[in-house]
Amino acid sequence: MKTTRLPRKATVLLAGLVLAALAGCGSADKGSAEALGTRGPAKPAKAVPAVPPGLPGMPPVLDPKDVYAADRPGKLSPAVKDFPSRVYVPNTTSNTVSVIDPATYQVIDTIPVGAQPQHVVPSWDMKTLWVNNNRGHTLTPINPATGEAGQPVEVHDPYNLYFTPNGKYAIVMASLDKELVFRDPHTMDRVKTVPVTCYGVNHADFSADGRYFIVSCEFSGELLKVDTEKMEVVGQQKLPFEGAMPQDVKVSPDGKTFYVADMMAHGMWVLGGDTFETPKLLPTGKGCHGLYVSRDSKEMYISNRGEGTISVFDFPKNKLTKKWELPDGGSPDMGGVSADGKVLWLSGRYDSEVYAIDTKTGKELARIPVGGGPHGLAVYPQPGRYSLGHTGIFR
Repeated sequence: MKTTRLPRKATVLLAGLVLAALAGCGSADKGSAEALGTRGPAKPAKAVPAVPPGLPGMPPVLDPKDVYAADRPGKLSPAVKDFPSRVYVPNTTSNTVSVIDPATYQVIDTIPVGAQPQHVVPSWDMKTLWVNNNRGHTLTPINPATGEAGQPVEVHDPYNLYFTPNGKYAIVMASLDKELVFRDPHTMDRVKTVPVTCYGVNHADFSADGRYFIVSCEFSGELLKVDTEKMEVVGQQKLPFEGAMPQDVKVSPDGKTFYVADMMAHGMWVLGGDTFETPKLLPTGKGCHGLYVSRDSKEMYISNRGEGTISVFDFPKNKLTKKWELPDGGSPDMGGVSADGKVLWLSGRYDSEVYAIDTKTGKELARIPVGGGPHGLAVYPQPGRYSLGHTGIFR
């Protein structure tokens, strides 16, 4: 039989492959030997924890360890990057919105709106600001590109306004009606009304996966847990404090813990959202009211309306670390952090003024006169991909 001889280069290459294969099977290579079964089975690879699936249609979470990862200083989305920087202040007893230029600390415009405006709320797509005219039973749209108000939309008892994380629904906190009303986020047409048995539905925030949100009930001292997709109340509890009056709600950066301000218990309630267990109280100051996360997700600013102070909570240390006093007192209420993270803006509810506070030092930078009963002011624009509502909760 005729034998075919390989060329010299092919012979050398084949020999090298054989030697490499034999070396791979040798006892000196522990990993390879284990894979072949000569030293027992290989150790299984560590399982990578799966990120829980989010609410259908919700933008993917940027960082499972930080729900505020999209809110870094100056990280403005294309939808808002050309909007002028302004502070919009709803004056509940003047029925107006004062517009402040943060560069000069001056009121540059006053917009007439409906009766008892409570909050100025950025829409889910961040293109519109909605003024919640609570007793006027309307929402007034403001174009943040021009500062002009549009035609009011009829909505009954709009104390506060939120949006589901997938942008599918707006949620009106109908405080006196004792309802959560799911609406079309653009037309505000009613989609589903959820009656509740607590009184004074007020503020809220969503879990990291967006599948539920926790609501404060101001006048009955209760908390609700609501399934976002089913639009149903799945949990309810009474706060363990006589006369409790819960206000603002905020979730921790890791999405595991909820904080609820309480102006009568003078502190924050702390609880796990998934378990919805009985919360524990962390005292902060008299009239604890608003909760605002810093741009680096490391701190939370807490307005104590009854004593004119701001407490600072450190997330990594899990404790209060500072307390700032307004030099001439005041009634710091609702607000937000500037786009660059350097200034905390808060309304002075009982003093017809707005405070600008340095977030590094706690120093008061300005005290600006506005209309009567200033409440849920919005600092705009702000970083983030979409808005969950209130005075600006961005993810």
